[in-house]
Amino acid sequence: MFTSSQLLEKVNDYISHLIYGKQPSGLYEPIEYAMSLGGKRIRPVLMMMAYNLYREDVDSILSQAVAIETFHNFSLLHDDLMDNADLRRGMPTVHKKWNTDTAVLSGDAMLVLSYKFMSGSGRRYVPSIMGLFSRTAVEVCEGQQYDIDYESRMDVYEHEYLEMIRLKTSVLLAASLKIGALLAEAPEEDAQFLYDFGINLGIAFQLRDDMLDVYGDPEVFGKKIGGDILCNKKTYLLIQALHRADVKQLQELKKWINAENYDPEEKIKAITALYDEIGVRALCEDKISHYTLLAETNLDMVKVPEEKKQPLLDEMNKLMFREA
Repeated sequence: MFTSSQLLEKVNDYISHLIYGKQPSGLYEPIEYAMSLGGKRIRPVLMMMAYNLYREDVDSILSQAVAIETFHNFSLLHDDLMDNADLRRGMPTVHKKWNTDTAVLSGDAMLVLSYKFMSGSGRRYVPSIMGLFSRTAVEVCEGQQYDIDYESRMDVYEHEYLEMIRLKTSVLLAASLKIGALLAEAPEEDAQFLYDFGINLGIAFQLRDDMLDVYGDPEVFGKKIGGDILCNKKTYLLIQALHRADVKQLQELKKWINAENYDPEEKIKAITALYDEIGVRALCEDKISHYTLLAETNLDMVKVPEEKKQPLLDEMNKLMFREA
């Protein structure tokens, strides 16, 4: 069995030698730049880990693993554009380094290339894999649209938020795992358990992100905390606070949400204090524990020896107990 670190090294090496295209350079250089920014490469590593439950020749699916990573980075490139973000992983975003037109067109090319890489296999499961990949791609777009819709709503409910993060975050993790299993010709039942594992892990992962943005250690987190607070992002914490606040607390929350001129540190401090009063951190931690337990149960149902599942369990624990 390969460790996640060994698989990450394989993915990074493959990407570093991959030529997305040569000309026109204005199309392909931004793609290579976006892909070179690194990151945890969680999705391709999970795909290869799922494959490795059944087979050892993990190098044979590097094309499909990088397809998932290319798609993920395409979505980030367009997310950054929609959010008008200046930085991605500490470096200028593509639309800032080049321009908006470049970000749109290079992103489009990344989407198409991800399909090219995903389809590059002679295995009999290719039709079902491409069907799953296409469905997942649409679901990610649906999740992004819900996220945009919720920006202008003050009445977002927990179930709506959980469905949004399932679509925007979880389905790509889940598809990565299921595609890895299908490529290894795993039993269909196992492939579905791995998909469900990814869904629940992804929801727990995003809830953990919500909490770290408020309660994380800035030195470990790698950036200042409170970014979601400053942009009034509808996180699990804010949604719970809006629904559970008393009259005075709700008035204070809305004052800060609607404020146009404010000191950023003061706003972060004030809303964090309200979160503490209302008790939303404990609610979030309970929900994280709930989905983590569901993920563990899903993984337990996969019919391979327990020692083979240990790398996936270790990866889950690394993601769920991270501080950044």
